[in-house]
Amino acid sequence: MSELDYQEEGLQQQGSQGHGTHDLIRRDPRVEWISRNRLHPQHAEMVTPVGEVRGPTGLLRKNPHGLGYIGPKGIKRIDRLAIKAGESGSVLGIRRGSAKGQKEQLLPLATVENPDYTLVAVMDLVGGRLTGHDKDVLGQAHKLVQALNRDASDPHTNNGAVVAVVFGESKEEAFDKAGVDRIIHLQGESYEGYCPERRIAALSAIEAQLQPRYWLFPDSIHGGNELGSRLAAKLGERPATQAWQVDTEVSICRGGGQRTDISRKTPRLLLLAEECADPIDETRHQVLPLELESVPSVITRIEDQGQVAVDPNQIPLAEAEFILSAGNGIHDWDQFHRAAEQLGATEGASRVAVDDGFMPRFRQVGATGTWVTARVYLAVGISGAIQHMQGIGQCEKVVAINTDAGCDMVKRADLSVIGDSGDILAELLHLLEIRHQGGAEDAA
Repeated sequence: MSELDYQEEGLQQQGSQGHGTHDLIRRDPRVEWISRNRLHPQHAEMVTPVGEVRGPTGLLRKNPHGLGYIGPKGIKRIDRLAIKAGESGSVLGIRRGSAKGQKEQLLPLATVENPDYTLVAVMDLVGGRLTGHDKDVLGQAHKLVQALNRDASDPHTNNGAVVAVVFGESKEEAFDKAGVDRIIHLQGESYEGYCPERRIAALSAIEAQLQPRYWLFPDSIHGGNELGSRLAAKLGERPATQAWQVDTEVSICRGGGQRTDISRKTPRLLLLAEECADPIDETRHQVLPLELESVPSVITRIEDQGQVAVDPNQIPLAEAEFILSAGNGIHDWDQFHRAAEQLGATEGASRVAVDDGFMPRFRQVGATGTWVTARVYLAVGISGAIQHMQGIGQCEKVVAINTDAGCDMVKRADLSVIGDSGDILAELLHLLEIRHQGGAEDAA
């Protein structure tokens, strides 16, 4: 091929890659440079395709080659927060692969207009939000609905709805994406704190009004186990506990200290273990409110005196909900301990900090230490070794404070603060002092 042919072929190329007459891949360095430069006016035309597309059946398909974005240094980055939040029309939307602010594609809406039967799932709702265990329970409820629909002899009476029961204050905004068709929200002072008698009275009213096919509870220490056991005693049911494989015929439960599997006929009341089913992630649901006709009054014999003040450092790392973890980037350890005390956080550490003698061994977080499941994990001066990243894999929100914007912990974090840890912790302590003083003045 002559030089003129190469020039003519180069003029016909519209993307960063093209094919010649002999199917050879031709690269355009200028186009590749534009695709790496987010500030270039033609960058929007050269970005990678979106990471998620809607298939012909309505299911969400992920394109592994379309995830992430090319940073200003030419390195591909994956913005996990943007992928989770699904934001659009902002910088986060750009990083997902659409510099023009492409709108998020809504999940298909699953509707149940006139349900023939219901399944009731009672949520723990720790901190006013659905836990991962709650979402697993809702996923199991939908599996049972699908099984009941398949087994129904009359196809016109196989319209089931999943009803979520929520007590107290709710801050959750994604009930629809968690699989809730109907919701019963019981709130007010009578349902705040520890009040099992009032809650069982409400669940008894739900039983009389809806007569659900199944009751589902998370088998957890946050209230699901106790409420499920109390309701089972009141209804005269023999519940399945720690059930992790459930269908309409047989349930497999964990026993013998998690060393034995017990098979039994599926009862009407289920106390479900974590990861009993996959959470709902491909559909939205209506979340229509339901009202109880009446709730019987009860004479309570238990009075909630409020939470007992507990030293956060007395809470085992594996059970802590808020962890402030220190790494090699901490130089003022007295400041770190003050910050943990003022925040009310349990202290953790990386292996480097433990090996250097700054923190005890039982504070080590990671695959070689303690696996944690905190709702908030604040990592200060931790670069993010692979063992440490494995240990925080189940944390809901990760916040990183680090001077290295390219370290693995910053890539993993939902929120990153780039700067010196001492300066940032000092400012944090200052803001906490102002807040505490303001609270004292308001109380006065």
